[in-house]
Amino acid sequence: MAIIKKNQSFLRFVIVGFINTANYYILYLLLLATGLPYIVSHSLAFGISMIGSFYLNCYFTYKTKPTLKKFLQFPMTYIVNYSVTTLSLYVLVDLLNMNLFAAPIIAAILPIPITYLVSKWILVK
Repeated sequence: MAIIKKNQSFLRFVIVGFINTANYYILYLLLLATGLPYIVSHSLAFGISMIGSFYLNCYFTYKTKPTLKKFLQFPMTYIVNYSVTTLSLYVLVDLLNMNLFAAPIIAAILPIPITYLVSKWILVK
């Protein structure tokens, strides 16, 4: 029980991550259905879902007030996230021939710990 209490913000971050991943995935599928290339669909869905992630992380994960300064710094948390997911998506789809619909889910899991630490640093400081 003590470990859960100690890691509550990480658990809330994971919950927000699931919500954000669902939003991203739905947007990705919708954009893919319009005929956009998968990397373009991924990039647009990623950017749009990042805005929702900012507010969810401020209000729910870290219980902090969103500010313009934090909003402008928040994309730094996604530089690593975007790089890892995009590279992973490319490897999974183009090199390993994974299905376009399954690959983004796997690629989204890899950067979670790093994104947590960077977002905490930006939003809580």
